[in-house]
Amino acid sequence: MDFSLNDDHLALRDAVQRFCEGEFPAEQRGNPASPEASAQRWTAMANLGLLGLPLPVDQGGSGLGAVEVMVAAQEMGRALAGDAFVASTVVAGGLIAGCASPAQRDQWLPALASGELQAALAVNEEDARHDWTKCVCQARRAGEGWVLEGRKTLVLHGDSAGLLLVLARSGGVTGERVGLSLFAVDAQAPGVTVQGFDTLDGRRAAHVTLRAVALGMDRLIGDAGQAADAVEAALDAGAAALCAEAAGAVEALLTQTADHLRTRKQFGAPLAKFQVLQHRAADMLIALEQLKSMACAAAMAVEAGDPVQRRRLVSAAKMLAGQQGRTQGLAAIQMHGAMGMTDECRVGHYAKRLMVIDQLFGDAAWHRQRLATA
Repeated sequence: MDFSLNDDHLALRDAVQRFCEGEFPAEQRGNPASPEASAQRWTAMANLGLLGLPLPVDQGGSGLGAVEVMVAAQEMGRALAGDAFVASTVVAGGLIAGCASPAQRDQWLPALASGELQAALAVNEEDARHDWTKCVCQARRAGEGWVLEGRKTLVLHGDSAGLLLVLARSGGVTGERVGLSLFAVDAQAPGVTVQGFDTLDGRRAAHVTLRAVALGMDRLIGDAGQAADAVEAALDAGAAALCAEAAGAVEALLTQTADHLRTRKQFGAPLAKFQVLQHRAADMLIALEQLKSMACAAAMAVEAGDPVQRRRLVSAAKMLAGQQGRTQGLAAIQMHGAMGMTDECRVGHYAKRLMVIDQLFGDAAWHRQRLATA
């Protein structure tokens, strides 16, 4: 595999880096943003073209692929930026672009690319852990439409999404891939209750309850009972983007930790003079290079489109991101000493984000099992 970036990739990276430096000052990174600030940043991301990055050109996007998403996500990870970029643009937007009808794409994709609409994928359920095939949310035919009943949890940025893509079982039994259908549900529709909450890293997620939610046939995305493959591909695309974000976060941790070791003195000498800390910084650099390589491999596998290879490489990358993200986050806190435990020190915010990344779209243990059975 050729992991080198071309001139277009470098230009995209520089543009996202400048955007993050302007919108996410270093001393505020990781702090929870007000709804007004989040909305302003979301509009700025749309103006830059980030929200349409992987979406089709004829629906207002740029028509770029997973490698370009990786480049942007890595820079966002360095600045703890992105908000709902992965959840709305990469995962939900990718699902609509990949399996929705032409009328559905024309209805929602331009609004996603312009920032007028956010979308969220609702697949997780209580007691299912990371196995989204254990879906008990029910979809039953009713006249000329469908009725949804059930509850979804950990819907990323679900309380700011105007459109919810809900995975429900229209056939088969719990745990089977056959019988899963995908529906587009307006967040304000009768019977829909959205309960938002803060996540560990200061971002947002939601529980979504559906009580006798009536939908027309035009709200079914793709074929009934055949949504599993498309959902898995979208989640893998999101996981690959998160791996790139983790690499960017670890890179920022390494930069901040190296600066701290050079400037902080103990026993009359900079901490960087102590060999054991040099070794730990070297371990962090090695981990960073591994994360970058695996994030690139995962992005290229998503772009190639081979489902078997995609599953293997995305799971390998996500497993590494989960393991090394937690390890290097805690190492950076420890090398900063007591100040690393304070909110004023940025390294703790990066460590929290890396821990959350591990839990999203399957943690390290889940992806290890998936890799072993691929």
